[in-house]
Amino acid sequence: MSTPFVLQEAHGFEYIAEGPETARPDVVLLHGMLGDLSNWYTTITCLAEHGFRVYAPVLPVYNLPMLQTNVDGLVAYVSDFIDRLHLRPTVLVGNSLGGHVALLLALAQPEDVAALVLAGASGIYEVDMGTSTLRRRDREFIRERAARTFYDPAHATDELVDEMLALVNNRKRALRLLKMARSAQSETVTESLSRIDAPTLLIWGANDEITPPDVAHEFQSRLGNAELEFIDRCGHAPMIEHPGSFNDITLNFLQRTVGSPAGTPVDPSC
Repeated sequence: MSTPFVLQEAHGFEYIAEGPETARPDVVLLHGMLGDLSNWYTTITCLAEHGFRVYAPVLPVYNLPMLQTNVDGLVAYVSDFIDRLHLRPTVLVGNSLGGHVALLLALAQPEDVAALVLAGASGIYEVDMGTSTLRRRDREFIRERAARTFYDPAHATDELVDEMLALVNNRKRALRLLKMARSAQSETVTESLSRIDAPTLLIWGANDEITPPDVAHEFQSRLGNAELEFIDRCGHAPMIEHPGSFNDITLNFLQRTVGSPAGTPVDPSC
C-alpha cells in the first residue's frame, strides 16, 4: 500500500516521523503481527496536527534472524530504535503484538516510558487464530481468519486477503509468523503488570474476538494506573475500524497525561 507520508531510513530502521519537535515525550506507534504502518495513518495525522511528534517504525516481524524471531527480539529492536533516534522518554501506543512489546519495554525500562496506550494487546491471552494450521492456498479460510479481526467483515478486503495469502505462501515468512505467534502466547506479562506505574489507556473493541473484553478488564485490574474505554461495534483493531473514536480518546488521554504541546489549543477531537 502506498503511503501518504515520507518513509524515512536511519541507522537501519524504516519509519514515519511527523509533527513538530517539542519538549513533550515523543509518541511511538507499534503495529501488530499482521499489521503495518497503514494501520496508523489517521492516528499519525491527528496527533501530528495537534502538536505531538509521532514516530511509526516498521516492525521486522518476518525479517529478524530466526533465533531472534520472538517477542523479546522485537522488544530489543524497538528499544534500539528509540535509543538511536534519541526519543526517550516516549509514549508507546501499541495494537495487539505491538501492545505486548510496549508492555515489556515498560517493564524493562520504566524510566523511559511516560505513558502507554494499548489496543487489543496480547500478553495475557489471545484466542487462537489458527496460525499453526494456516492452509496456504485456501482463500476462503484466509478471508475468514482476516474477518475475525473486525466487527465489520467488510474490512477483510480482497487486498488484505491477497497480502495474507502472499505471506503464508512465503515459506520463510510463514515460519517466522508461526514462531512469533507461539512466542506471544508463551511470553505472558500477567504476573508482572502490577510493576507498571506509567499512566495507561486501554482502548478496546467491545466485540474483539481475539483479545476479548475480559482481557481488557484484567489488564485494568492488574495495572497500577489504567483507564479503560470500550468502542462499540468494534473488533481487534479500533484504530482501523473506528479511527475517529480511537484518535479522539487517545488525544484526550495524551493532553491530560503528558500535556498539550506549547502553543497548541486543547482540542479533544480530530
